[in-house]
Amino acid sequence: MFDDTDVAQHEMVATQPQGRAVHERAQADVPKTPPAPAQPGVVDAASTSGNGAPAMPARRNTGRLAKMSVGALLLGGVMGGTYLWLENASHFATTDDAFIAARQFAIAPKVAGYIAAVPVTDNQHVAKGAVIARIDDRDYLTALAQSHAQVASAEASIRNITAEISVQVAQVAQDTAQEAAQRANLTFAQQQAWRYGILAHEGWGTKVNAQNWSSQLLQGEAGVHAAQASSLAALRQINVLKAELAAKEASLAEAQAQLDQARLNLSYTVVTAAQPGRIVQLSAATGQYAQPGTALTMFVPDDVWVVANFKENQIDRMRAGDAATLRLDAYPERALRGHVASVQPGSGTAFSLLPAKNATGNYVKIVQRVPVKIVLDAPPADVAIGPGMSVVPSVRVDARPSLIETLRGVL
Repeated sequence: MFDDTDVAQHEMVATQPQGRAVHERAQADVPKTPPAPAQPGVVDAASTSGNGAPAMPARRNTGRLAKMSVGALLLGGVMGGTYLWLENASHFATTDDAFIAARQFAIAPKVAGYIAAVPVTDNQHVAKGAVIARIDDRDYLTALAQSHAQVASAEASIRNITAEISVQVAQVAQDTAQEAAQRANLTFAQQQAWRYGILAHEGWGTKVNAQNWSSQLLQGEAGVHAAQASSLAALRQINVLKAELAAKEASLAEAQAQLDQARLNLSYTVVTAAQPGRIVQLSAATGQYAQPGTALTMFVPDDVWVVANFKENQIDRMRAGDAATLRLDAYPERALRGHVASVQPGSGTAFSLLPAKNATGNYVKIVQRVPVKIVLDAPPADVAIGPGMSVVPSVRVDARPSLIETLRGVL
């Protein structure tokens, strides 16, 4: 089946491994001699390629060393930059759980009526005392006029009673004078009755004269009693008039209070801003009937601050007065300055509607958040900042300069 050529090739292939093994053992038995030192200017033929260029292994070693050097430099730079960044970050405490806060409130009228004008609009900034809404004041002007009339009537009543007291005082003086006159007549009648009684008894006078002076004596006594009663009645009438005067003065005070209330009600028809701020969610409209206590708009004062909920392990070195840098998500290109005003004495959950009760059930410790109040040093006036806006504060908790700041100052 096989020709002579195929058999010869097959025997040659079968004997090649055996020949290669014998050759390798022969080379291993030959003693190795160290290579001769290279002569200057002479290039070894074994280390060069056929065209005289250096062999590839030397070029590869050189490239590998260069790459390792660059890698080492890059690694050193990354490690150094990481250390500088971490060392600089240790001087600050930051969190993204922070928001703008303010004591916003609803503005409502104190009196009822139809709204006559609304001179403001949504999101408008207003100064203190600016008019937000006007209520129809015609009813309140009428009430004010009625109060003025009641005050005038009470004052007239007081003047009338005062005049009556003056008249009554004069009447008392007159009754006192009449009493004195009656006493004088009584004294004279007593003397005459005694005198004519003696004369009539001794026969020197008539009984008619004695009886006449006796009657005069009795009339004088009655006149004195009448004068005394009249004087007492006049004095008591003065007391009555004084009581009436006190009642009229009370009525005047009541009328004056009603007048003051009418003036206040009239002033309440003009709804103004108690402090500078912005109008938010304006619902008042001209012609609308406003009830006392019904919100016309929400009001956000200019006095705003940041509530930053730091982790409890971040406030160890945080104190009131520490400087802070604030970046708002709405205005990321701006870096606002502020300072720590206070740290809440307790975690946020402790003052929540349903505080945690860790005495029952399984307990898993988690890091609590502590609200920190940060006040802006100079709030921007050209942009709107309001409650709920996200802030990223960075509070400096270490006053010593970091390495980056030191290098920046040197360079």
